[in-house]
Amino acid sequence: MNIFTRVTSLIAVTAFAGMLGCASTSKTEGTGEYVDDAVITTKVKAAIFEDPSLKSAEINVETFKGVVQLSGFVSSSDSANTAVRTAQAVKGVTSVKNDMRVK
Repeated sequence: MNIFTRVTSLIAVTAFAGMLGCASTSKTEGTGEYVDDAVITTKVKAAIFEDPSLKSAEINVETFKGVVQLSGFVSSSDSANTAVRTAQAVKGVTSVKNDMRVK
């Protein structure tokens, strides 16, 4: 019985430590959040590529905890606004930061 209690305690401590290792903080993402952000990034890139007015734009997309950051170069401020609206329309996006430059 004593061995059973020790083994059970060891398993519980190991499981708890494993959950803490996958937890997110304000500056890092947990495994699930990282996957979610990768999916959001892919969807935003696809939406931007599908817009005919943005196909030639050099827009980089990064996502952290649902916040999408758009950077790179566009041909006009209208293109930048279109890219922001396109990103905001993607499911899972909580906000969009516009760091694009007009060239």
